[in-house]
Amino acid sequence: METRYNLGRATVLYDSSNVNLERLDLQAIITGAGGFAGSHLAEYLLNNTDQTIWGCGQSLAPILRSKTPFNYHCIDLTNPHDTMDFIERTKPDYIYHLAGQAAVHTSWEEPKNNYDANVYAALNILDAIWKLKIKCRMLVVTSMEVYGKVSPNNMPIKEDSCFRPNSPYSASKAAEDLLAQAYFLGHGLDIIRVRPLNHIGPRQSDQFVATAFARQLARIELGQQPPTILVGNLSDRRDFTDVRDMVKAYALTMEYGESGSAYNIASGNMYSIKELLETLIGLSNTKVTIKVDSKRVRSSSTPPLIADCTSFKKITGWEPEITLQETLSDLLNFERNKLKSENMERDSVRKVTN
Repeated sequence: METRYNLGRATVLYDSSNVNLERLDLQAIITGAGGFAGSHLAEYLLNNTDQTIWGCGQSLAPILRSKTPFNYHCIDLTNPHDTMDFIERTKPDYIYHLAGQAAVHTSWEEPKNNYDANVYAALNILDAIWKLKIKCRMLVVTSMEVYGKVSPNNMPIKEDSCFRPNSPYSASKAAEDLLAQAYFLGHGLDIIRVRPLNHIGPRQSDQFVATAFARQLARIELGQQPPTILVGNLSDRRDFTDVRDMVKAYALTMEYGESGSAYNIASGNMYSIKELLETLIGLSNTKVTIKVDSKRVRSSSTPPLIADCTSFKKITGWEPEITLQETLSDLLNFERNKLKSENMERDSVRKVTN
């Protein structure tokens, strides 16, 4: 019998003496809530459900555009004792596991840290759920990078395609994916996996290309950088989704996804890095030149991944709604405002110290 998980209002009463029984509202944990996608997911759930949202991670608590109270707990999820204690105290109905290290190039520089963040954190959460006998549904966010180097003849990629990870990052996400499946098969935990492709938007780190361009443009507009944008490979093509569309997809997966299943998520819209840059420049009010920076050129023989999202769209009806133009406009405005805020803060410090 098919089960739909209601992410809205619960119909039971609250008993403060036992938070695992008769609660007024449902408890949801978002790991990595201080990060890029995690903060947007927190906003989405706060604005669209009546759940009590618990964010956790090693980042600072995010500043959200929501008037609903948000609980945030600083925790190192690679510590099994702290993780189990947090899970035991919150007794969640839902866990969205987004925490981890997300940059492919960083994984080559710090492979152990990458593995700890992406594998041991997930393992500690899975193990805590099992040992504490917590009845909850868990969404594990891995990546389409698990498929690694795929021949164009084998695209679009379906969920049953073989894993061929070609970086420490993709290997760690493959291990995380397999761990989640192991706890579903071995212990019967209610777990769903999603494998998203690239998502961009406000709050993303400048380790990623769209934000790197937007931040440089914002600095140029304020006269803090010469009118030259440093770039890497502009010919590469990638599937990009707005992060706000992506987190909506996560919530829909939690609601409609089949336990034990994995789903690819992507927009189906392919853009070159040059198109991203030209769109951002068109949104700016300044003239710039473009210069290739050898430090930003990353060698890659991996063809762009093309996802088959048929299964996911069939169960959820999800389609991306936000255009690339909107995404990049919001990203550039976010970087402008962030830079102005940082400048005002520096000016205030100077006045105090002088």
